[in-house]
Amino acid sequence: MSQLQYSEIREKKIIIHDDEPCEVVESHVARTQQRKPQNQVKLRSLISGKVFPATFHVADSADEADIVKRDITFLYHNKGEFWFCDPEDKSKRFKLDSALIGDTAKFFKQNGNATALVWDNDDEETIIKVTLPIKMEFKIKEAPPAVRGDTSKGGNKIITLENGATLNAPMFVSEGDVIRVNTETGEYVERV
Repeated sequence: MSQLQYSEIREKKIIIHDDEPCEVVESHVARTQQRKPQNQVKLRSLISGKVFPATFHVADSADEADIVKRDITFLYHNKGEFWFCDPEDKSKRFKLDSALIGDTAKFFKQNGNATALVWDNDDEETIIKVTLPIKMEFKIKEAPPAVRGDTSKGGNKIITLENGATLNAPMFVSEGDVIRVNTETGEYVERV
C-alpha cells in the first residue's frame, strides 16, 4: 500500500477510508485566506455504493487500495445477476450483483471482455468494480429513418444497439451500421 498525500487524492483514485475501498468521484483543493489548504472530496464506497463527502487537511494522508486488474468474460444476465467467467477457464463461473455493476450493464456484450478490479484485503479477494473498454463497437439493430428537415431535436435520433441499449445518434446512421460508443459517457462517438 502506498500513502497518498492530501493533494494526491484525485478523481478515479481508489483509497481506503474507514477500512473499506472508496473511489474518489470529485476532488477540489480549496485555499482560503489565512487557512491552510484542504482537499474536499466526494467518495463512493465500492462495497455499499454510497457517496459521501470527506475532507483531507495538509497533515492528512490516505492509503491507496491494493487493487489488481483481472480480465473476465461476460456470459449472460438473468434476474439482476450478471454471470462472468475466467477467459482461460470457462468452467470457473461466478455471479456478481447488479448493484456492483451499475450503469455499465447496458454496454455488456455476450462473450465480451471486461476488467474486474479485485481488492486484496488480508488474503481475501473481493471484486469491487467491473469496467469496460472506454470505446466499444456495436451493430445498430433498430434506427428510425431520417426524415428530411427534422432537425428540431438537434439532428439526433434514438437508436437501439445489438444488446438492447438505446442512445442518441446522428441522423445519418442507419440499421445495420457499426458504430463506436464511449462506455463512460454513454454517447455516440463515430461510425466505423
